[in-house]
Amino acid sequence: MEQQVPAVYGLDPDGPRTLTCLIQHTGFPGWDHRPGVKDWTRRKPLNFQNLPEHLDQLLHVDDEEEEESQEQVEGRLGPSTVVLDHTGGFEGLLLVDDDLLGVIGHSNFGTIRSTTCVYKGKWIYEVLISSQGLMQIGWCTINCRFNQEEGVGDTHNSYAYDGNRVRKWNVTTTNYGKAWAAGDIVSCLIDLDEGTLSFSLNGVSLGTAFENLSRGLGMAYFPAISLSFKESVAFNFGSRPLRYPFVKKAVGLAGYRPLQDPPSADLARAQRLLGCFRAALSVELDPVEGRLVEKETSEWRLQGQPTILLTLAHIFHHFAPLLREVYVVEAVLMSFLLGVVEAGSPEQAQTVVHQVLDLLWLFMEDYEVQDCLKQLLMSLLRLYRFSPIVPDLSLQIRYLRLTIAILSHQKSRKFLLSNVLFDVLRSVVFFYIKSPLRVEEAGLQELIPTTWWPHRSPREGKEEVKEETSEERLRRRAYERGCQRLKKRIEVVEELQVQILKLLLNNKDDNGGEASRYIFLTKFRKFLQENASGRGNTPMLCPPEYMVCFLHRLISALRFYWDEYKASNPRTSFSEEAYVPPQIFYNGKVDYFDLQRLGGLLSHLRKTLKDDLASKANILIDPLELQATTMDDLDEDEEPAPAAAQRPMQALAVGGALPLPRPGWLSSPTLGRANRFLSTAAVTLMTPRRPLSASEKVKVRTLSAEQRTREDIEGSQWNEGLLVGRPPEEPDQPLTENSLLEVLDGAVMMYNLSVHQQLGKMVGVSDDVNEYAMALRDTEDKLRRCPKRRKDILAELTKSQKVFSEKLDHLSRRLAWVHATVYSQEKMQDIYWLLRVCLRTIEHGDRTGSLFAFMPEFYLSVAINSYSALKNYFGPVHSMEELPGYEETLTRLAAILAKHFADTRIVGTDIRDSLMQALASYVCYPNSLRAVERIPEEQRIAMVKNLLAPYEQRPWAQTNWILVRLWRGCGFGYRYTRLPHLLKTKPEDASLPSLQKPCPSTLLQQHMADLLREGSDVAPSFLNSVLNQLNWAFSEFIGMIQEIHQAAERLERNFVDSRQLKVCATCFDLSVSLLRVLEMTITLVPEIFLDWARPTSEMLLRRLAQLLNQVLNRVTAERNLFDRVVTLRLPGLESVDHYPILVAVTGILVRLLVHGPASGTEKATSVLLADPCFQLRSISYLLGQPEPPAPGTALPAPDRKHFSLQSYTDYINVEELAQVEQMLAHLTSASAQAAAASLPTSEEDLCPICYAHPISAVFQPCGHKSCKACIDQHLMNNKDCFFCKATIVSVEDWDKAANASATSSAA
Repeated sequence: MEQQVPAVYGLDPDGPRTLTCLIQHTGFPGWDHRPGVKDWTRRKPLNFQNLPEHLDQLLHVDDEEEEESQEQVEGRLGPSTVVLDHTGGFEGLLLVDDDLLGVIGHSNFGTIRSTTCVYKGKWIYEVLISSQGLMQIGWCTINCRFNQEEGVGDTHNSYAYDGNRVRKWNVTTTNYGKAWAAGDIVSCLIDLDEGTLSFSLNGVSLGTAFENLSRGLGMAYFPAISLSFKESVAFNFGSRPLRYPFVKKAVGLAGYRPLQDPPSADLARAQRLLGCFRAALSVELDPVEGRLVEKETSEWRLQGQPTILLTLAHIFHHFAPLLREVYVVEAVLMSFLLGVVEAGSPEQAQTVVHQVLDLLWLFMEDYEVQDCLKQLLMSLLRLYRFSPIVPDLSLQIRYLRLTIAILSHQKSRKFLLSNVLFDVLRSVVFFYIKSPLRVEEAGLQELIPTTWWPHRSPREGKEEVKEETSEERLRRRAYERGCQRLKKRIEVVEELQVQILKLLLNNKDDNGGEASRYIFLTKFRKFLQENASGRGNTPMLCPPEYMVCFLHRLISALRFYWDEYKASNPRTSFSEEAYVPPQIFYNGKVDYFDLQRLGGLLSHLRKTLKDDLASKANILIDPLELQATTMDDLDEDEEPAPAAAQRPMQALAVGGALPLPRPGWLSSPTLGRANRFLSTAAVTLMTPRRPLSASEKVKVRTLSAEQRTREDIEGSQWNEGLLVGRPPEEPDQPLTENSLLEVLDGAVMMYNLSVHQQLGKMVGVSDDVNEYAMALRDTEDKLRRCPKRRKDILAELTKSQKVFSEKLDHLSRRLAWVHATVYSQEKMQDIYWLLRVCLRTIEHGDRTGSLFAFMPEFYLSVAINSYSALKNYFGPVHSMEELPGYEETLTRLAAILAKHFADTRIVGTDIRDSLMQALASYVCYPNSLRAVERIPEEQRIAMVKNLLAPYEQRPWAQTNWILVRLWRGCGFGYRYTRLPHLLKTKPEDASLPSLQKPCPSTLLQQHMADLLREGSDVAPSFLNSVLNQLNWAFSEFIGMIQEIHQAAERLERNFVDSRQLKVCATCFDLSVSLLRVLEMTITLVPEIFLDWARPTSEMLLRRLAQLLNQVLNRVTAERNLFDRVVTLRLPGLESVDHYPILVAVTGILVRLLVHGPASGTEKATSVLLADPCFQLRSISYLLGQPEPPAPGTALPAPDRKHFSLQSYTDYINVEELAQVEQMLAHLTSASAQAAAASLPTSEEDLCPICYAHPISAVFQPCGHKSCKACIDQHLMNNKDCFFCKATIVSVEDWDKAANASATSSAA
């Protein structure tokens, strides 16, 4: 038998001799052949038959050591495997992971302790901080009683450290330690020999926290934590190697042991076996000389080494079971692989790692290597996430390099992608670069030694451009150089992260199974579904800061593969021209879960637009399947019992039945419904690439993400895959690989889910810098003005100056990190690319007509929000104007907003409001307003026509705001940015659209004038609705200020509801804006009111005069309600003042009475004076001429200031003041003449509705009467008689004298 072994296995003839040499090389104990060593002569030669015996003997020694090490350790009570006590050691509602080491707070202040306690000795455990919120971590005794308000540290014999508030707790609290951040590791150390307790943060001791701990009989301490809602941590009691063990540290922190003992014997075995394994990889058999020779490990090959392979097979027989243990994987295998990565170049390291993985798959059972890889990736991710930020980011770089080396191994990558990366791990963490909370520990002080921050003018309304001094210029340049150094280091990490995604998106590795890209697509779609469906449930969501980084890396990898495909397929498009074809939205090939479509629910659209799908896209919806889909949609909340029973219970809910899969943010309560929906929708191709006869109809059933194959996505000769159902408007030319289109669609969805929200949140760092810079500047000004004799004040100001300077130094370095990771030029280009993708997608979808309704709403949302982010979040460091094609992009977005804000195909209220608000914001800025003016004339006119539609039954406030912005800068006294009385106050946000400088559009004003002039029905319906809304808004405002005034006058001084104040201010602002729209209308098309040849002109003019008189009377009366509320200056009513509303009314009156033609002025004057509410003193009030006191009343105080337009010389020019004086003189004269010529009228002849005008109209057929003004106004909104409610058929003129003579003649 021994002679046959070499022949069978291809071994060399001197097999035993070679094996002996190999064993000597690998270092098996007992095989030392040096002279004088007896073991060599005593033992028989080693061969393949007795090799297992020697290995067993080697490991048997470790068994003896294990028996010695497993003696009970004095000072510890409880199970040897330490976990969280989920059976009775908790308070409140908590979510505990399946390994009983991770916990998430799910109540106000939940508490949980471990299963093991200590009463003697020195002990340590670690807590991995996953969120930086309110938590108290430490120790407690079993007698401590906690509740929802009191946790660890709030009772006797419980001690805690709180890094959120930077304090320590034991009944009372004092300052202690440093602030922690997500990704930090807190070590909790207790020395029961000395009676002290201390903590460390990322291996740095925070000092002794507590002394003189209670010890003795019955005193044992449990690790414990209290944490608030949604906060999360993970414990390490010793089941994994401690990151900061404090075993051989400096004096005072040595000798601590973890609560759970490490598997010492298994570690010893694994280390010895690893040594043998490493040695075997470093030799090979020389085929010529038949002896072993040294060789570089990276050059070792699996083929042609049977002797070594058989030796490795015996080694792995013992090594494989050990590699399933998490402690051994992290302490032995991980350390070995990290050493490989650090020792050589990336290429060499990758080669060695591939060899190791090849051997693992060769010599280990599948379940063994799968467990090993799972533990390996989990350890890698944990190391990456909880490593501190060091100046050169070396820790993150080496963990990412090892991850790349593992994932570049094809078989391992596919297993991990299919079963681990998105199912077990929060693999998105690999694409995140955490922001350092403590810049000094991250080395940013050395990297950015000089700090700088932008100087902004503190005064709104007057831009003070301060020239930069030479010293400031030097500081800024030094700071920018430091930022560039930081950015280059971060770019190294980002490039490694992109490499990981490139590996996951590889579609060339389909030999022996499905390519990685298609596995990734399935997992990526489920990831999106879980985050889209789990909104509002934080543990189920991917943190938005992770999502931001993931999106940028995904875009980089996507564009790489897109352009690579273009290079080999010239007919396709570059990534710069990317968009998502519209057929993806309606052919059912891509799952959009329950996300809203522009036209409503998908089931409704398929039912109502089935004919359009058949005629335009060659897609037929089977009626039976459609009915099944509808019924399934009705039962969406019901789940079959078997499906519910099969759902894995991977987490334990403590304190209540709240199962949470691991990881928490990767679960979805609607997963069953989404899959069921997709499996029941049938799509039939009517006419694919070649015509099919009736017998050749091909039915394609929509598949769930898990069921799809490569052909279902990419298509084949007669199958277009994802692009089935191409509409005639779409080009036949392919864009790129279909799978990349689905990745692009997912990237757009990611931005909508949480990326935009996070981009806005990170701007807070820049806002903090501005606030502290302003505070520092104010403090320095006070220091300069402070008298030198006031040393106490000088000392306080100097102290404040130091605090602000230190805080600014810290924030400016942190801001540099944020700019490099979130707001860099490259990140801005990614968002800009995503914006252009959405614009092209919307444009292509719009061409499909009614099928546009199938597009998900988030495409429009991302187009709006990404533009907002580019404009508001990336400045002032980077400007959107620097981006290529900036003006063209603005124009395309303007065209989309102008067309779709009133698009009847869009039914969702929220998205319609978003479009309206976006357009309203768009016209507030000069650049974007010019873009609106650049869109085709036909689209501009259609937009203005939609703006002029009647206000009833639609959101009219934003429409009115848009019209006001088009006018602002042209109206009477309407050139201000902020109201005069608010200039001394600081605005909450100076970048708000309402605070932008006026930029009127004469082009759009002209379109408005043309439409109002030419359309016979446009002007009456529009102005009637404006007057109706003005009447409502001002009446509501007056009613509310009455309530506010009454509440303020009460003796008990009740506080006014802030919501009521806000609504009141809103009604006032609406009244002002409606008056400005009327001013614009009268200015542009005065004949609408003054040309009484038009049927509605007189009625509109009378209604306008009535409303103007009401406003003037309410606002101008001395010491009236309005005046008193304004003088109160209540918070929330800052915008309520005399100026905005009176100048708006004045502008209308001046246009009617001064600028109009003589005939029109005469008509306007007569109507205004005929209104019974007209009072000349209201006009006099505008120029500061108060009304004389009534007899018997007290004279006004001599120092009382009166409102006068003449006081606002910065806002109203001399010409405008002259026009007001001319108007006052004209009305004074006309009023006197009217009073002299007026004849008394009998009360019976007055209109019974208004009592202001004589009866002049009779209704048919009922015969009731009123004045023409009242009946004309009434008939604009109602056709029923005032009195009898009969339907009015016609209105005839009525004259009392003529009617009396006709009656007498008849008699």
